[in-house]
Amino acid sequence: MGPGKKPTLPRYLQIKNYLLEQLSKGKWKEGEAVPPEEALARQFGVSRMTVNRAVRELTHEQVLTRVQGSGTYVAKRKYQATLIAIKSIADEVRDRGHVHSSRVHGLESIRAQDPLTHQFEVGPGHLLFRSLIVHLDNGVPIQFEDRWVNAALAPDYLKQDFSVTTPNEYLMAAAPLQGVSYCVEALSASQEIAALLDIAENEPCLVLRRKTLSQGQVASIATMWYPGSRYQLAGEFQSR
Repeated sequence: MGPGKKPTLPRYLQIKNYLLEQLSKGKWKEGEAVPPEEALARQFGVSRMTVNRAVRELTHEQVLTRVQGSGTYVAKRKYQATLIAIKSIADEVRDRGHVHSSRVHGLESIRAQDPLTHQFEVGPGHLLFRSLIVHLDNGVPIQFEDRWVNAALAPDYLKQDFSVTTPNEYLMAAAPLQGVSYCVEALSASQEIAALLDIAENEPCLVLRRKTLSQGQVASIATMWYPGSRYQLAGEFQSR
């Protein structure tokens, strides 16, 4: 290979990249069939075995799904929630071209006692707000959010209309983000959580617990439940 000349990608990888590119352009929608392996083999002038490797890898990556005796189809997408970047669930839904809506199941104020005094690093009796909200994507529940908020940093929290905005959107303006910590675990849905998310009891869920800091104080502590069958958590980190 001469200097400056780029190496040629293996043929199976060229086919894989072609399929991914066509999917990103919307040529095939969720649930639609992609061209059969024989047609792709003729199109690229390769053996069916070469095409099979590309399709097999995309199936393993859950981009495509195979149905025995029927064909290969675009897999149902699992929506992604951003971890490192703190982004409103409403923005994530809109970025997919879908409609976000929410159901408010509770708003209250409470005077902190242990363990909340320890978690917020405040004294007994400190005023906290709590919200219980289910977020929906095109009418399908995708997140149940149980959030505690430091009233000193967001005094108008309970005055917000969370049917048209989200706690995250309000807090990013009222208490600009200074730091964040989080953990993720897999848990089975209780009867209450299952009812809120319209899933079966004990269905596996991804649970994100996140603490945000602002002005040197704990601003909010949120526990967010995602149905495992509808969601995957993702993030990215760029080194500097």
